[in-house]
Amino acid sequence: MKKLRVDVWSDIACPWCYVGKRRLEAALARFRWRDSVEVVWRAFELDPSSPRERDTSVSNAERLAQKYGTSRQQAEAMLARMTDTAKGDGLDFHFERQRSGNTFDAHRLLHLAAERGVQDAVKERFLRGYMTDGEAIGNPDALVRMAAEAGLPEEETRKVLATDAYAAEVREDEAQAQELGISGVPFFVIGGRYGLSGAQPAEVILEALNRAWKDLAPTAADAAQGAVCGPEGCA
Repeated sequence: MKKLRVDVWSDIACPWCYVGKRRLEAALARFRWRDSVEVVWRAFELDPSSPRERDTSVSNAERLAQKYGTSRQQAEAMLARMTDTAKGDGLDFHFERQRSGNTFDAHRLLHLAAERGVQDAVKERFLRGYMTDGEAIGNPDALVRMAAEAGLPEEETRKVLATDAYAAEVREDEAQAQELGISGVPFFVIGGRYGLSGAQPAEVILEALNRAWKDLAPTAADAAQGAVCGPEGCA
């Protein structure tokens, strides 16, 4: 039986990545061979130099304005547009609650979650925690609690965070992203052949799924030889 793998590079601290997840899910819901698809979440840090927890006295709008050299009013308008976009995909964003920080530990736990068969559930909980609930994404206690809610054993999760476990796996994801020329997320690699950059509409993702399924090589080794398309589309 054929299997189709979808690798997705994304970051927790990325609103478009949450939107992209919902659009992928919408596409998969319409994909005839959904049960033959494996989704793998890959690590990508938008700001690797970020401290574990940022100063909460600086609002998200103020930080955004500083980053892009705009006024606070313009930044707030950008966040409002993003909130409206997310709402269209069934998501409830609350940028005023966000407690940003370093996401490296969250990515390490996602690798643990992949081994335990609950990666998607943990990814969803981390995204909701950050984008909706105001959880401190770099705080170990918050990560342990959210991961436990999504199915990871608390004791094992704490042990991972107390060591450098899965750090190499995160770095390998990031090295792969660099090799593929990925500079922004989300980025989808479907069947090892087709690349989609950004939170594409569900219809576009569905089209890529259908093409990848049709072209799927009979073995995973063969499929891995396929070229990945760039941000401009698939040849």
